[in-house]
Amino acid sequence: MLERFSMTDRVAIITGGSGGLGSATAAALAEAGADVVLTARGADGLARAAARVKELGREAVTVPADAGDLSALPSVVDAAVNTFGRIDALINIVGGTGPAPLMDTSATTLEEAFHLNVTVAFELSKMVAPHMLAGEGGAIVNTSSAMGHLRDRGFVAYGTAKAAVEHMTRHLAVDMAPRIRVNAIAPGAILTDSLAAVLTDDATATMISMTPLRRLGAPEDIALMALFLVSDAGSFVTGKVFHVDGGIETPNLPLGIPDLEAP
Repeated sequence: MLERFSMTDRVAIITGGSGGLGSATAAALAEAGADVVLTARGADGLARAAARVKELGREAVTVPADAGDLSALPSVVDAAVNTFGRIDALINIVGGTGPAPLMDTSATTLEEAFHLNVTVAFELSKMVAPHMLAGEGGAIVNTSSAMGHLRDRGFVAYGTAKAAVEHMTRHLAVDMAPRIRVNAIAPGAILTDSLAAVLTDDATATMISMTPLRRLGAPEDIALMALFLVSDAGSFVTGKVFHVDGGIETPNLPLGIPDLEAP
């Protein structure tokens, strides 16, 4: 059965490929035998992620680009097709929007959150579909968040956009069946370098104490779920959102935003 996790000679595109989740996912797919195309804004981070893939014996192509610029997306798809001649998997990791009190959240912020988290994944999914259908089919994984289904103050833009990612995933799964599977991962608190840089010791302790499994997630926790979903191991799974969050049912780091008051 372990052979069904094999990605030997398959090709995956990973957005947000320079960060902790992207790098770990690239390494997991490479260890399973895949070649990867990585895109992100940070050239240095891309180079490190690519080097890790090559250490595992697979090829990595990097495309430094701002995925939020839709005009840059065709070059990512072209890099995969021109280099490897195929696309088997797409992992949409790029996204994010910082928390802010409601009255400090503008309509522009809400629209930008939708663009980066929803529209980019939508566009890339459509772009790769013809190439997947020209081959053996494929699999797409979108990245949501625990805040896509939980609620807390300060997350109206981010949480609403991630909820849209989850339902878009369900619709895409129907539109693209039966030869392309589409699923999503909703991470909880994952200890990437970017999260570690803003956490205090007290905040870390609070998050751990409020997580049933009593630890923060590791990037590899997300990478392993992505591998399952894009490999033949997940061949009977589509249109689903997988919560990789340590078991939380409520946010595990309250921001302490006060009640609204009259001016």
